[in-house]
Amino acid sequence: MPVDESPLPAAVRTSLRAAADASLAPGQQAYMKSAMPFLGVRVPDVRRLVRTLVRDLGIADPAELTTAARELWDDATHREERYAAAALLGLRPLKGDLALVPFHEHVARTGAWWDHVDEAAHRIADLHDAHPEETARIVLRWSTDDFLWVRRLAILSQLGRRDRVDRDLLTTLIEPNLADPDFFIRKAIGWSLREVARLHPDWVRAYADGHDLSPLSRREALKHL
Repeated sequence: MPVDESPLPAAVRTSLRAAADASLAPGQQAYMKSAMPFLGVRVPDVRRLVRTLVRDLGIADPAELTTAARELWDDATHREERYAAAALLGLRPLKGDLALVPFHEHVARTGAWWDHVDEAAHRIADLHDAHPEETARIVLRWSTDDFLWVRRLAILSQLGRRDRVDRDLLTTLIEPNLADPDFFIRKAIGWSLREVARLHPDWVRAYADGHDLSPLSRREALKHL
């Protein structure tokens, strides 16, 4: 079947609506401060639904999965469709695909909120493992972008890497954002450091002592120390 005739987007939309609990939708929309409405499907359920459909339809072709994700993202009428697109991008055939960098950046620019950007950060973490040099150059560029959500994506781009975190790269990404007054940037700085503190607590303490972190960033960085 040609990629442009993939049954996946339509199947996802149908399944999301079948799984929806309309009583949840208003609260979800209010919590996310979202202009786009919700159907009433929790994120873990969206992810399970997507995995099941991909398996049942026997779709493993990266191009078909990418096309479906783009359609679900760009044509979304409800936020869960964008969560479904993000779930597709996290599937094994698309992990670590450098060609998807423009799409991940598109997600940050058009999603422009923490739920979308923080999920995209895990995809950039996959890229750090698969293409470390190229990905480092990309996030360094993003770290000075005019758009705060692209900068947040850069700062959080090593989420989940644990002992593989490049601390020198992280500090370089944080540096141009230290004076930023935005809550979401300050939170991202603290969160990224808190992740490192799980394995390198002394390093994080020393970093916090030696840099002019905002109170929020410092509190988050040292939260479990």
